[in-house]
Amino acid sequence: MTTNTAANKNNADSNTDTKGKAGSTDKSAIYVDLNELRRLKYLAKGFSFTPNQPANSALSGKNVSKLRGRGLNFEELRHYRPGDDIRSMDWKVTQRTGKPHIKVFTEERERNVFLAIDQRMTMFFGSTNKMKSVIAAELAALIAWQISDSGDRIGAVIYNDQQTKVIPAKRGKQHVVNLLSEVLKKNHELSIDKSALANANDSESFNKMLATLNKVSSHNGLIILIGDGHGFNDKSTDFIKQLRQHNEVIACHIFDPLEQNLPKMSQMIVSDGVQQIQFSSNNKAFQQNYQAEIAKQLESYVNAAKKYRIPLIEIDTISPVEQQLRKALGHSTVSKSSAQTGPTTGVNR
Repeated sequence: MTTNTAANKNNADSNTDTKGKAGSTDKSAIYVDLNELRRLKYLAKGFSFTPNQPANSALSGKNVSKLRGRGLNFEELRHYRPGDDIRSMDWKVTQRTGKPHIKVFTEERERNVFLAIDQRMTMFFGSTNKMKSVIAAELAALIAWQISDSGDRIGAVIYNDQQTKVIPAKRGKQHVVNLLSEVLKKNHELSIDKSALANANDSESFNKMLATLNKVSSHNGLIILIGDGHGFNDKSTDFIKQLRQHNEVIACHIFDPLEQNLPKMSQMIVSDGVQQIQFSSNNKAFQQNYQAEIAKQLESYVNAAKKYRIPLIEIDTISPVEQQLRKALGHSTVSKSSAQTGPTTGVNR
């Protein structure tokens, strides 16, 4: 899902010749801040990942798989009692014994939720507000806090171009803080480095992440992919199929508007941190070719999501992450007073 065209090279120094439209110089827009990730705990409201979703949620509808929620554990086999649900009847045992029996199940008290958090070089890009890598970290924090508050176990697979870090699924606020600290480490390792660019293999790193998820995820879990999907190929589709056999999967696609729509300019300067080119994007044929290349990059990713009924949530680098997530899940906004109930520099542990 990558292209060699410099106009789509996803790294930190993509600049236009129009002053004021270049990427933000605010450090928090380039690298994530742990205090900000902690503060997001108080914004992780007004949405959920439970089966009961609003009608306009990206997680509902006939084209996506309905979330099942927590799984069921077999408790016992016992005689039928008046009022029991006949759908739980064990007809084989009933026929063999001559007496009606039912199977009793109890809902699992908690489930495993794994976040796959992309911190590769393709994510180290942002044309207007924040880097995609920062947006991914903030989105992961929002989801992690919400999952933790719901009582489920939260884990993560954090990956860059060279490594894949597994955080086992556990409960508790301190565990979430530890998880986010690992995200911060990977985020702060991102830099414009010539050797890092040369050694990056998007498909290899993406598929390594998916293979790891297949190993660590249990049945009846929820897996949330957070990243730009670069490197998705046929092998990735096979891994996705395996994941969907036993788990629910949600894909959050992080993108920057400049990646999808180039502004029409007579003189555009683009750099990947190593090389720099200047060109005109006013040409109609150039714009059409660019749009076609972008569509080609996303085609296999989007098709796999449709085939396996995986909800695809689009998150851009401009609007606040919490607002985008609530809107995508069909929930209302949270009042300012509700969002400001906690400290801005940390959480109570």
